[in-house]
Amino acid sequence: MGADNVLPDLQASIVCEDVRQEVNGLQTLVGVINVLPTPTLPVGLLKLCLWTRWCGGFGKFRQTSRILGVEEVQLMAESHIEFELKELDGHVTNVNVFAGVQFQQYGLHHVEILLDNELIIRYPLPVVRI
Repeated sequence: MGADNVLPDLQASIVCEDVRQEVNGLQTLVGVINVLPTPTLPVGLLKLCLWTRWCGGFGKFRQTSRILGVEEVQLMAESHIEFELKELDGHVTNVNVFAGVQFQQYGLHHVEILLDNELIIRYPLPVVRI
């Protein structure tokens, strides 16, 4: 992070099945996931998206997004996005796409979002038996 940077605020973080870019420029989030129900394991997802929106900052940044396993030691997926906020009133929307993620255990998995290697938010992603 440069000396002239102003750290942005994470306005939102949403796990979903897909993010579609519409003709009018808007984005549509498909299949918002707050829990992953499954009758059997392992359960694999061909595509898992993490939609994030940053605002109120200035400068160049690196977002790292992670999905951790039940014991919080297994890194199941990780993705990086470089982005820039050119004005304090601006915003940036990032979409991390994870392909072929396989959940091997029931229980609380976690999503982590880091900005320039500093943890910003961490929240549970439960995989439950139905």
